[in-house]
Amino acid sequence: MGQSILRQDGGLAIGQAGRVAELLRDGGLVRNGPSLLMGGARLTDIAESIGTPAYVYNLDAVRGRYRALDAAMGPVPHRICFAVKANSSLAVLHALSELGAGADIVSGGELSRVLAAGFPAERVVFSGVGKSEAELCEAVRVGVGRINVESAAELQRVAAVAKAQDRRVAVGIRVNPDVTAETHPYIATGARGIKFGIPADEVVAAAHVALGQPQLELGAIAMHLGSQILDLRPYSEGLDRLLALVAELRAIGVPLTTLGLGGGLGIRYDDQEPIAPASFAAALLPRLEAAGLSVELEPGRYLVGSAGVLLAEVLYRKHSGGKEFVILDAGMNDLLRPSIYQAYHEIVELEARGRPPELVDVVGPVCETGDFLALDRPLPGLRPGEFVAVLCAGAYGFVMASNYNSRPRPPEVIVDGGRTWVARPRESAEDLLRNERMEAP
Repeated sequence: MGQSILRQDGGLAIGQAGRVAELLRDGGLVRNGPSLLMGGARLTDIAESIGTPAYVYNLDAVRGRYRALDAAMGPVPHRICFAVKANSSLAVLHALSELGAGADIVSGGELSRVLAAGFPAERVVFSGVGKSEAELCEAVRVGVGRINVESAAELQRVAAVAKAQDRRVAVGIRVNPDVTAETHPYIATGARGIKFGIPADEVVAAAHVALGQPQLELGAIAMHLGSQILDLRPYSEGLDRLLALVAELRAIGVPLTTLGLGGGLGIRYDDQEPIAPASFAAALLPRLEAAGLSVELEPGRYLVGSAGVLLAEVLYRKHSGGKEFVILDAGMNDLLRPSIYQAYHEIVELEARGRPPELVDVVGPVCETGDFLALDRPLPGLRPGEFVAVLCAGAYGFVMASNYNSRPRPPEVIVDGGRTWVARPRESAEDLLRNERMEAP
């Protein structure tokens, strides 16, 4: 999985075209003749008018994913809180806020963004293992819906902040359920020995601490198992452990109202089979209904991953050491996932020309050998000046971009109902210099 292959006659492997068609469909992309369209907009037009590299997001695809998950969870009281770390574009956040979503945040910067995007503070859940005192002070001041704490020490700090502001603060306990999910180790967050959450066998003790703090209202327990999960088993096991804790917490008088299942629902990058919302709901709803609690989900990648692409231009072709290289104007500073996770992203032409495929390494301009978007990938014979789309780049793409090599970050472009507009312009060299000083004032 993760690498396409060539037939002996030079054609693509059987099933390749169908797999790519599924990936395009997931993001609302179609071919109109040779041209690739997103939400009715021709991506070549965007590349030529706005330039590359550029991120492009299809808001209709985001809304469709949200509505599908929302409908599947309909039988229980619930809220879908978008994991802002996946994509913090104000335009994307605003669209989700208008649908009634909540926001799951992990920093004070994300708090500022969700409030600017129109999320009511009461629909914001503040998670994260290392919230600073300044971040907690601001969260309490604006009245976020809940702070999920991840240690007994954090409980004490939240209580102190609440006392200083003379506020009562809703808190939840994020549980580490000791459940292993089959995903990349860097994005697995629910197993023993990981920094996230309070171990399950310490939750009751933490609850006693919270109950002893008059400024705190403990009403929720939650878990987050990781990201890009394609199997229902971890969710089922984790839910069983949460429900056992619910019984223990109710027995000591904790007035629980909410059960958080976290996020992590995976998407199709290559030949994966993601969990369908209906399957997710069918596996968990009977136990959730019996618990009589409101349910929170915190999807990020599931809502936005397939809805975004990264556009890039071919700069050069190069042959070296028996390998063929396609050099793009987009690199690891624009899309980091292939370099740090060895993540697979399908790459397609914006204009299909029917050329036979060849095995190439697709690399960027950054001065690192690890600067690549694909290795040993069969792609049609790309030539300088042509454009490609890196698919499934709507999650953990721009948010992880950097200015490494002093490269300005790309723009974020929105396609919505056939309209195209720039939500965040391309950075300039002047932007990179604006806040620096060469000498003491």
